[in-house]
Amino acid sequence: MVEGYVLNYLLLYISLEIIEVSWQHANTIIGMLSRMYHYYKKSIFLLLLMHPTFYFAILFAMLTNYNTYSLILLFIKTADIATKLMLIKKVFIDKEISAELNVAIFSNIGSFLPYIGVIAYPPLIYMALQF
Repeated sequence: MVEGYVLNYLLLYISLEIIEVSWQHANTIIGMLSRMYHYYKKSIFLLLLMHPTFYFAILFAMLTNYNTYSLILLFIKTADIATKLMLIKKVFIDKEISAELNVAIFSNIGSFLPYIGVIAYPPLIYMALQF
């Protein structure tokens, strides 16, 4: 049985991830990027605030004394945000889109892909608290 505090961390993370997915959700990557660019235009800090799981990952790493699994979670979340910012810059600011990137960002991503974080990250939280 999962202990109460572990379950609380898991439920908190899943809730934050669902909130994050709900405002980013679109049928294509360009759709997701355009939603993010809307906040980026107002302020990059606003865009960063719209990623509560990133702040959860920072706090969680500190709370677990920088456990390897919590650092993996933090690294993945940081790489995710950095990739989004890089794509926003390339697509909307520089307007430099290669043919390959054009195909990728306009392809249908399906309804399951945005929710992959809800499945992929909770095991890292569980392992960070157990090991």
